[in-house]
Amino acid sequence: MNRLLKLALICGVLAVAMPAAQAAGDPVRGEKLHQDCLGCHGTELYLPPKAKVKTLAALKKETERWNDRMNPKFTAQEIEDIVAWLNRDFYKFP
Repeated sequence: MNRLLKLALICGVLAVAMPAAQAAGDPVRGEKLHQDCLGCHGTELYLPPKAKVKTLAALKKETERWNDRMNPKFTAQEIEDIVAWLNRDFYKFP
């Protein structure tokens, strides 16, 4: 019984922690941060037929790749925020 209780406790902690891990970015902040990107391109890149990314992971990777052109570069959290905004308003990946 003690072993079962420990397992239930661990599962409960993991269930609570999982949603927090998925909510990594703040789309409101990401929209504001994206203003720096508009110096080189508009949001038309995020709409078909120009949109090339097909998954949330690819969207994050592409955002990180373009971050190399920024000066100063976005932080890891700022990238998460931008990805959250792009996904909320354009891509809508699950």
